[in-house]
Amino acid sequence: MTSVWNPQRPSPMPYHRYRPFDERVNVPALDRSWPSARIERAPLWVPVDLRDGNQALAEPMDTPRKRRLYDLLVATGFKEIEVGYPSASRTDFDFVRHLVTTDAVPDDVTPVVFTPARADLIDRTFASVEGLPRAVVHLYIATSPVWRELVLGRDRADIRRTVREAAERMARLGRHPGVRFQFSPETFNLTEPDFVLELCDLLTGLWDASPDRPVTHNLPATVEIATPNVYADQIEYVHRNLSRRDSVILSVHPHNDRGTGVACAELAVLAGAQRVEGCLFGNGERTGNVDLVTLAMNLYAQGVDPMVDFSDIDRVKETVEHCNRLPVHPRHPYAGDLVHTAFSGTHQDAVSKGFAHRAAHPDEPWNVPYLPIDPADIGRSYEAVIRVNSQSGKGGMAYLLKTHHGVDLPPRMRPDFSRVVQEATDDSGREMTPKELHDLFRSTYVVADGEVALETWSTQPDGSGGHRFVCTLRTGDRVGDYEGTGAGPVSAFVDALAGAGFTVRVLDFTEDAGAAYAEVEVNGRTAWGAGESATAAVLSAVNRGLR
Repeated sequence: MTSVWNPQRPSPMPYHRYRPFDERVNVPALDRSWPSARIERAPLWVPVDLRDGNQALAEPMDTPRKRRLYDLLVATGFKEIEVGYPSASRTDFDFVRHLVTTDAVPDDVTPVVFTPARADLIDRTFASVEGLPRAVVHLYIATSPVWRELVLGRDRADIRRTVREAAERMARLGRHPGVRFQFSPETFNLTEPDFVLELCDLLTGLWDASPDRPVTHNLPATVEIATPNVYADQIEYVHRNLSRRDSVILSVHPHNDRGTGVACAELAVLAGAQRVEGCLFGNGERTGNVDLVTLAMNLYAQGVDPMVDFSDIDRVKETVEHCNRLPVHPRHPYAGDLVHTAFSGTHQDAVSKGFAHRAAHPDEPWNVPYLPIDPADIGRSYEAVIRVNSQSGKGGMAYLLKTHHGVDLPPRMRPDFSRVVQEATDDSGREMTPKELHDLFRSTYVVADGEVALETWSTQPDGSGGHRFVCTLRTGDRVGDYEGTGAGPVSAFVDALAGAGFTVRVLDFTEDAGAAYAEVEVNGRTAWGAGESATAAVLSAVNRGLR
């Protein structure tokens, strides 16, 4: 029996210290339906930037920064916004009061406030929202065995009793019809599924949930422990088994410890989640909360209304960077400075051909290679889509010359200029701007005064269907008058050059409204040239070939 080729060697890292997820939590087997589901409408997005995201900042936001970010979230179209952890700090409490006293909550927006299961902290949380017409008060407690045993020192009965007492207090304080309740069994993804259902169903009943006043049950992947399909299985199990399901909004709160927060959220929605908590651009503790921008734009790229407005992505990014004092990565999906940019030649060629097809068929659905969405949809120009460096190809340079300077290079000329550009960028080691590209093109191909110069010239029909070209040529130190005839001005000029001793053959010629391009063979050498007229293009090519 032949062995399977495997070049990998065992790692010296102590991987044996860690356990797979199935040794840490039981995930009930079920005839899962989420793999065949489709997301056809956006869930309720709930940004937690002002609470969870703020907790993860080295410099937590003050009220002016919080207000600027809050105003952005409202303007973007979020309808539930977690505005703070009022019992955690005076700053958070004061910000919630600021929203109340400045009448900053629109009629279609519901603030969410966060509280642990402690009586004094619950009281302070309710004090912060006094005067708001609507609010969701979000109760949380850690429920997994590792937290119960190592952190809280409580068993399941203790946790159940604490949750009940906290929920009863909230029910007494939250009699206002505009107040709704939310519960998070923190570390849900490491908690026994039957215990999760027991706690959630307890609160659904205690808070008297109904379809017109539903309870939100939020299931956090507090620290990712498994592949996204496992989280989806956990969500679907709860979704199927919750009591009074029509009176529950099932929510998820994925983190990104394994780098799969977006996948966890998307699969959770397939599995029955109706609401997703996260942050803009994925800010949050450790590797961050799930990124709501990516989630919403992923739906948009599938033709699903994301129900939020990122049509000016740079304004959103600038605001978030200012408030968080953290940069957004240049490779961030959709919003990164380089995310719509092609440097490589094969990418540039595909993009430029896609744009050409788009220009000819503007009413077709978007279908440009390497660009899953139209950058213009999020306020980006096409200026930075193709950028030139030593890896770039002929298609990218041609695209930039045409879009920025109106220079439409003939296809056969592009490989020649590509070599010129690659040599220049290899020497400099840096990117070339469109202006520098145009300057290099002109200095390379427009050669009016070389070995041969036209002092004067004229061309006109010769009366027999051809053309006559009359000129004064300077070649080196000699000046002479020459004339030639041909089927057109170009061939007549070539005939005049032959009279001056230059054997020229035109291999390719293109002319448009503003420029002309010619490839010639002169004295056995091939060269391209360009100019404002056919004569100038041929002359430039001849001079390059004579160098």
